[in-house]
Amino acid sequence: MCGRFALFRWNSSFAALPGFPADQQAQWNISPGASVLIQRLEHAEPTLARARWGLTPAWLTDLSKTPAHARAETLAEQPMFREAFRLRRCLLPANGFYEWRGTVRKRPYWLTPAEGSSLFFAAIWEAYPVQEQVWLSTAVVTQAAMNQRRPLILDAAGQAAWLNPDTSLAELQTLLASPQTALRERVLANFVNDPKLNAPECLTPA
Repeated sequence: MCGRFALFRWNSSFAALPGFPADQQAQWNISPGASVLIQRLEHAEPTLARARWGLTPAWLTDLSKTPAHARAETLAEQPMFREAFRLRRCLLPANGFYEWRGTVRKRPYWLTPAEGSSLFFAAIWEAYPVQEQVWLSTAVVTQAAMNQRRPLILDAAGQAAWLNPDTSLAELQTLLASPQTALRERVLANFVNDPKLNAPECLTPA
């Protein structure tokens, strides 16, 4: 399961999008419950906003149950996700994500696109009103991969289709069943095991 990811580098066009926070800092070790950037369409234009990683529909009463992930194969049917899937799709920008593998002793791995560029995870979002303020939340869409579940990574065409409110259910289902993106893997030292560490040391090779 993709329990952590990182966003520490972005290009000028991304930083020029409406909503890009002026105080945005590099994040090397993002865990569920953290504040993350999401990209969505507002008035047909791509915009950025901050959201809590852990989906919180307005009807949810138990705030200890805010899922960080939504399975691609059940996204359209699950009551927790189906309305957001239909109406509130977004992207999570990242530079890569972490996986832990092993039986006796799990080791962290860093996964990035082969060319080392940024990537975008398919995601959904919800708004949760508290008094006079509205908070945004999000969940990453995941696909089964070997013994792990990995984020659904979309290319440029897939990103446009995912965000487009007019994309048909059949097209969305095709995206959900997309082949896994080829990724470069690197085994890491154990610094990233500390969820409180937010520094380049997280990517120290083993």
